[in-house]
Amino acid sequence: MRVEVLMAWPGRHESRWADVEEGARVADALACVGWLEAPDVVGLALHGRRVESDALLSEGDRIELLRPLEIDPKEARRRRAAERDPKAARGRG
Repeated sequence: MRVEVLMAWPGRHESRWADVEEGARVADALACVGWLEAPDVVGLALHGRRVESDALLSEGDRIELLRPLEIDPKEARRRRAAERDPKAARGRG
């Protein structure tokens, strides 16, 4: 069966396909593509839902290697708002 393994960084991503046996787990697919011990990985997800490395795979699954957040999402929203409207971000709008 074929599954996709994806890792993303700011501004780029890499995707690899793994052909694994029926009954394979996430760790098997990671080993297949050479990312079993990828650096800076803090978690794993299947189609956006957190899983452990022993989660069973199905045909066409997408495994995502999760990295630590570089910035708090609330802070990122504040910064984007400030770029769009500096007065509103200071509370004067």
